[in-house]
Amino acid sequence: MCHHESVDCVFELRQPPNQSYELTMKTNFFASSAALKTASFLLLLSVPAWAGESVQSPDSIATEDGALKILPINHATLVLQWKDRTICVDPVGGAKAFQGLPLPDLILLTDIHGDHLSKETLTELAGPGTKLVGPPAVAEQLTADLRNRATVLANGQTGEQLGIKIEAVPAYNLTAERLKFHTKGRGNGYVLTLGGKRIYLSGDTEDIPEMLALKNIDVAFLCMNLPYTMTVEQAARAVRAFKPRVVYPYHYRGSDLNKFKELVGTDAGVEVRLRDWYPKTPGR
Repeated sequence: MCHHESVDCVFELRQPPNQSYELTMKTNFFASSAALKTASFLLLLSVPAWAGESVQSPDSIATEDGALKILPINHATLVLQWKDRTICVDPVGGAKAFQGLPLPDLILLTDIHGDHLSKETLTELAGPGTKLVGPPAVAEQLTADLRNRATVLANGQTGEQLGIKIEAVPAYNLTAERLKFHTKGRGNGYVLTLGGKRIYLSGDTEDIPEMLALKNIDVAFLCMNLPYTMTVEQAARAVRAFKPRVVYPYHYRGSDLNKFKELVGTDAGVEVRLRDWYPKTPGR
């Protein structure tokens, strides 16, 4: 006589290290006691690269030509995606920090310090078609291969890559005790124009006159940390002066972001978006 058991189906959704989602379907069925009681079937489900464990979910800004996706990576590093283009800003941390993302079409470099410039990461990350943009001081430190693919922009110069207008703006210290960190003319901030939007990347700077004079900025990424750049008070005053429509604090280790948001206030017409640039994911 055959003995049978009635059992249930259980579905588990889990995320293995290879960044794809795995659906494990454990199906228990009417079976002979002499047969296997459980059969497991693995279905690999395709999910967007953004859903990988190594990256956060992106923010989105509407432009005249598709959405601009914004992804914090770490400290001074971020990724922008627009149309079919992927832009990396100051990539550091090795290729593992960008797991699940396409190879960059464009890399923007702002300064020579190790939290902005990693030749090892650039070598791992830059594909054969990747373009680089940076100031002269950065270009001097690149390998010959990377230097040959780099467009050098000094403060005040303008270029275009992949249909994106790139303006190099100054980034430097003003406060006497901080002048040694970022001298005027060495580093770049950038204003990108894409899809009718103007995106400001501050680089390492204080609230310099060139920043305060910016006009029609839709999205700003603003640094703040001591002793290297500026205080949250300086950053908030700057934001209230040049009035970007949206501001993201970044490069903010040790800063009080809630105080920054409070100081910017709600009367200047600026949306403050606080995001995590210091994730605790292993390897980041």
